[in-house]
Amino acid sequence: MSIIVTGGAGFLGSRVIAALLARPQGLLPFRKQTQVPTDPRGTDAHQTRQAPEAPGPRTSSEEASLEIVSLDQADCPVADPRVRSVLGDVADAELVNSLVTAETEAIFHLAAVLSGGSEADFDLAMRVNVDGTRALLEAARRAGSRPRFVAASSLAVFGGAVPDVVPPEWATQPESTYGATKAIGELLVNEYTRKGFVDGLVCRLPTISVRPGRPNSAASSFASGIIREPLAGEASACPVPLDTRLWLSSPDAAVANLVRALEAPGEAVGPWRVLNLPGLCVTAAEMLDALERVAGADVRALVALEPDERIMSIVCSWPGQFDVDAALRLGFTQDASIDDVVRQYRDETGRLD
Repeated sequence: MSIIVTGGAGFLGSRVIAALLARPQGLLPFRKQTQVPTDPRGTDAHQTRQAPEAPGPRTSSEEASLEIVSLDQADCPVADPRVRSVLGDVADAELVNSLVTAETEAIFHLAAVLSGGSEADFDLAMRVNVDGTRALLEAARRAGSRPRFVAASSLAVFGGAVPDVVPPEWATQPESTYGATKAIGELLVNEYTRKGFVDGLVCRLPTISVRPGRPNSAASSFASGIIREPLAGEASACPVPLDTRLWLSSPDAAVANLVRALEAPGEAVGPWRVLNLPGLCVTAAEMLDALERVAGADVRALVALEPDERIMSIVCSWPGQFDVDAALRLGFTQDASIDDVVRQYRDETGRLD
């Protein structure tokens, strides 16, 4: 049994891998009889395959046979004999075809050029975010195993005039290269699912906060920076107006929801295999208020207001709240409060009390 995680060396991917390895139960209880295309040229010929019955708890031999393949530009930091790091490009079709086999039960597609990087390098964004997604889907189609394909998407697929609370069926209208590539990826996953090549589920992730480490190329990186840096005693800047609404998730909730996507029954999601994952609707001001409640006024004072038109043009086009009742009914989870999110990071990293 094999699971592939693109971006497995990254912050989110490595945590997903660790969470998968910690699961004591059978991995894919949703598998049923499926119509699996077997012609690699993509004809409509299908053969019926009886998939294995829903598994129970894994035996020691099943544990040993599990392999998680991390495809990334660096080695996965999770030290476990069941994890194999493959260094390479997700858009390398030959490489991807060698990794996705009939034994591949699931693919987590988390690798991407992020929002700021996509705006800076259009060609790279198209190659990684679009061509890479297509390469994975084509590899799954050729393998014929109809794996569960969990694709990370983003609220950057939205733009224009949106309601205060965005309903599940709201149309995409991206206003950035990153959002456009993610919207294309959503359509690809849905089409390959409709054709029976994969069993896809697209997860639109909220902005993840608080991420450890240093700022990344995401336009929303400040949503971690205005908490992370002050808790380390460092100055930080908020580049958006304080009343900007943000849709946030803690790392723990995001990872739990991605793993939940592995077993969420497709028929319960419906024919449009896209879910807006649960998050918290908070303003930048409310984040700083939480920082002050958790760590004190002196820590909050380390954050300065420094408007950045480039970041505002991207982040302020994103919706700030979503109707996620359907996702919650399917067992996806939501953080209790922004204070809890700040405390989670503080307690995990041992930063200021």
